[in-house]
Amino acid sequence: MEYTGDAHLELFESYRNDEEPFPTRTSMDFPRRDHGWEEVGVIKRLLFPRCWNADPLLDDESAVLDQVEELGGLFCAGIRPYSETDPSETVDEVLDRLPAIRERLKMDVEAAYRGDPAARSYLEIIRSYPGFHAIMIQRIAHVLYEAGAGAYARELTESAKSVTGIDIHPGADIGDYFFVDHGTGVVIGETTTVGEWVRIYQDVTLGALHFEEDEDEEHTLKKGYKRHPDIGDHVVIGAGTKVLGPVDIGDHVSIGANSWVAESVPDHTSVFISEHPAQERKQRQRTD
Repeated sequence: MEYTGDAHLELFESYRNDEEPFPTRTSMDFPRRDHGWEEVGVIKRLLFPRCWNADPLLDDESAVLDQVEELGGLFCAGIRPYSETDPSETVDEVLDRLPAIRERLKMDVEAAYRGDPAARSYLEIIRSYPGFHAIMIQRIAHVLYEAGAGAYARELTESAKSVTGIDIHPGADIGDYFFVDHGTGVVIGETTTVGEWVRIYQDVTLGALHFEEDEDEEHTLKKGYKRHPDIGDHVVIGAGTKVLGPVDIGDHVSIGANSWVAESVPDHTSVFISEHPAQERKQRQRTD
């Protein structure tokens, strides 16, 4: 497709404004990594060219434009089977927001580095952290979802889930400085909202507690209503925790591992299991 906006110029300038600890070297020449989705490869090159062997984008605005138009063409091809109208206008809206998405993702990288004592560099996070991959795709899919291309947006997030084990619905509204550590088994539902500086660990579910049935259609669940939690700012949710239903989790809340939360939690509160199951041991007799 032909793109007439300015996203490529803003991205080109954004690359030049990168400073340490974000990667600033060129020609790092990583080994090739093949991905099942062409879109994912183009997204990675466009948003973090130094990290994905795309140095030509750093020196040539037209090269950035070529990649933007390639991504736009892939988006149009993905949306068109679901749409009876030309998706070009929708895709232009998404492409226009790529520079802003890049800046938000840089915040997510910072959150991952600050929130994980095992992280050694921003480069490591961008290239290898499943939580970062999942939020990178979800942030773009969320814009597609808001622009009316929800079905294709769901395809994109499903592609990320197949790689990372992290299922973030494109409808979820995720704030800045978001970090999913480890990530396997994380589920974040469609009507979830998440504030800033939220850290989530593996096997966390931000899901629905009950479902309403459609009054007009038998054996069909109601759609399009609020059924997932709202998470405030500066929240940590421990591994295995389930936060269910349209509950409000306040700011500066810490929820311990394996908690079951189905009620709202006020600001500045810690939630944890008060009595862990007792561990029993029995000495086995040796038979030799």
